[in-house]
Amino acid sequence: MLAKSANAFTAPGTLSRDVHLPATLRHELLAFIAYELPRWRDHPDRKAETTETILTSQLCAHLNSAARHSDGWDILQFRIEETDEQHKDRKIDLVPAPCGATLWINGRRHVDFDSLLPIECKRLPTPKGKDRDEREYVFSKHSTTGGMQRFKAGHHGSVHELAAMIAYVQEETTAIWYKRVTAWISDLVASNQPGWTTNDLLQVEHDANAAGVAVYRSSHTREGNLPIIELRHLWVRMN
Repeated sequence: MLAKSANAFTAPGTLSRDVHLPATLRHELLAFIAYELPRWRDHPDRKAETTETILTSQLCAHLNSAARHSDGWDILQFRIEETDEQHKDRKIDLVPAPCGATLWINGRRHVDFDSLLPIECKRLPTPKGKDRDEREYVFSKHSTTGGMQRFKAGHHGSVHELAAMIAYVQEETTAIWYKRVTAWISDLVASNQPGWTTNDLLQVEHDANAAGVAVYRSSHTREGNLPIIELRHLWVRMN
């Protein structure tokens, strides 16, 4: 966890504080989000919803409150529907960014207007509908709306080497969905879908805990000579 000395409060009219942070910050941040997922889900004042955009909006509000009252993460803010840095016609579901501080990570400067990493949010199962593909967490045959597909194509997060996906598991268990996602990727590989290999398979980081949160990781080559991107998959059981 970040040290309390990283608090970036500044008086009106002064410059924001420069905070130098370790390269591991983003992984610690994802651990913070995973920790807060069940607390957001079980909050007594949260209205029960099923729509992805509303769930993500609720989660964003919770994360902002949790960060503000935490011991160190108060130098961050969360925003929804942010424009991708390279593809201005595409929106990122959820992004953490600095809040009132200039964060230096691996020598790169980040201010309030910069995303620290992109986060894609998906429902499991995919809602039924015309031109919807049940595999949309991974891939869509109808468009480029597949979650992992977007990152592999560089449509999301092309300037990042770490990103995340949050799954709102609304039916069955994380273990069942892990098997299904594994099967979908394996089928893409077997059918010679361009760009997909067994290296795209999810690896277990943490099985579902008592609160119903599971964490997986995956690593992907990308189009356009982009460097490999690491994805962390944070799945929360909503049912």
